[in-house]
Amino acid sequence: MPTPQTQGESDAAGVRAAGRPQGSLDGRAVLVLIIGVASVSTAAVLIRLIDAPPLVIAAYRLVIASAIVVPSAVLLTHRDLESMTRHDVLRAMAAGLFLALHFALWITSLAHTSVASSVVLVTTTPLWVSLAAPFALHERVQRSMYAGVAVAFVGVFVIARGDVTVGGHALFGDLLALGGALAAAAYFLIGRGVRHRVPLLPYVAVSYGTAAIALLAAAVLTRAPMSISDSTTWTYLVLLAVVPQIVGHSSFNWALARLSAPFVAATVLGESVGSTLLAWMVLGEVPPTTTVMGGALILAGLFVAARAEARREPEHPTVHWISPV
Repeated sequence: MPTPQTQGESDAAGVRAAGRPQGSLDGRAVLVLIIGVASVSTAAVLIRLIDAPPLVIAAYRLVIASAIVVPSAVLLTHRDLESMTRHDVLRAMAAGLFLALHFALWITSLAHTSVASSVVLVTTTPLWVSLAAPFALHERVQRSMYAGVAVAFVGVFVIARGDVTVGGHALFGDLLALGGALAAAAYFLIGRGVRHRVPLLPYVAVSYGTAAIALLAAAVLTRAPMSISDSTTWTYLVLLAVVPQIVGHSSFNWALARLSAPFVAATVLGESVGSTLLAWMVLGEVPPTTTVMGGALILAGLFVAARAEARREPEHPTVHWISPV
């Protein structure tokens, strides 16, 4: 990923890279996405290892990340922060609120269903992004992208069908994970509309900071126990903030300036595979046959989506569904 000092130049290069020849992908952006997927794949296992309520985990994840990102943005990109328009600030804040909702729902789902099912379902984000992008961003979506999304959706159905046989407890967790996917879709769509104008560090400073405040307020209002004295728990919380949040989510936000929202969201499906493998190795959670079958279909859909993205003509969208006032 680019350093903060070269961030403005890197984003400008991303705009110029929008002229890439049709039939190819921005190789650097794809590499950053791979790093992002690998990073966010650690989140579910880290959350399972943390002994704290879901809202407390979500709040500390964003508070710690913001404590690193916000001062960095102020010190290194203060001019970019000052140049953000009121509309961009409001949209970045809206993205942060949806990010907070995403974490609140998804982290809670991990207490009710398996890591494999929760992660696979929460990463159905591209299904909803692909459906909404033509209306929210006026961004054209290839028919083959929809085909990939359809294949992935079949995979989701296979996993959900398997959990229905387990019982209502697992199904409730699945529904929470799907709610988290819808919130993440809004987060990606808004980010795509802002990131082609606003550099990475100022954008994530505003969005992560807003999410941190929202989650902290929710934890306090629900009287969740915020006190943590165990050093191991703090270690896991810091890792959660640095690896999947700062490295992982910031990688996706960086790529949103160069690749379409549906494709960036589609790559998140790879998290389901990484998290399932880690849960198997670290937690001993052997994925059921339905999860393996569904995961295979989701990866197949991701492959089709990648081919569709390579054929897409680059464009710079604008959010049309979030009021600027």
